[in-house]
Amino acid sequence: MEKSKKNNLEETAKPKSSKSTAKPKSSKSTAKPKSSKVASKKNSKKPISSVNKEKKRSNIYQPNLLASYNEKVMLPLKKQLKHNNLYEVPSLLKISLNIGIGNAREEKNALEHAISDLTTITGQQAVVTKAKKAISNFKLRVGDPVGARVTLRRWHMFEFLERLINIALPRVRDFSGLSAKSFDGRGNYSFGIQEQIVFPEIDYDKIDKIRGLDVTITTSANSDEEAYSLLKILGFPFRLDNHFERLSELNSAEKTVEEANG
Repeated sequence: MEKSKKNNLEETAKPKSSKSTAKPKSSKSTAKPKSSKVASKKNSKKPISSVNKEKKRSNIYQPNLLASYNEKVMLPLKKQLKHNNLYEVPSLLKISLNIGIGNAREEKNALEHAISDLTTITGQQAVVTKAKKAISNFKLRVGDPVGARVTLRRWHMFEFLERLINIALPRVRDFSGLSAKSFDGRGNYSFGIQEQIVFPEIDYDKIDKIRGLDVTITTSANSDEEAYSLLKILGFPFRLDNHFERLSELNSAEKTVEEANG
């Protein structure tokens, strides 16, 4: 009997000890200052990270033409085209350069020289273009090399365009401006350069012969008028005697007449 009473007393005493041990679990008061310290540390780190991001953005290379497009071209072009959103303003998507060589299968050295010329002009490795159809009159089979091409995007595109407008085109012999008739109806513009030596990167003593290249500028414009206004603001030297300029003159004359009558 005495043993059973002792056991009952021990069982009743155990939960009391568990309650007494559970009481010090009220460590919420001690945990609060830790969370506040962590929050204060996080808040103190935020401005440092933002400053670092701004420094990284400022250190990123950006061509002059790209910076002028973002700062000086987008807003005037938006007002000129009467768009409601900046994302509707046309922009450049890519620039494609192509050199065609008819007898590249027989003259492999000519193909190598064309690839090296495109690579030095653009700073990007050129790709060999191959025939997709077989033409018996030209002794051409499917897969034969035909020429070389390069596609430029992002800042490479703006850098090449800046060199093209400011350095290469003024060096063209008897240059009188680019024709405005080379738009394809979808906002893309193509033109040809007869001599690759207009680019200062080409060494005249190292070329095998004078060869031309085709340049195609792809834009996000919905019409040729928007693409023309975009390229003109960027600095393309178009001839002034074109139908785009005549349309703008007619529109300005109509506006003046309406203002005078009103």
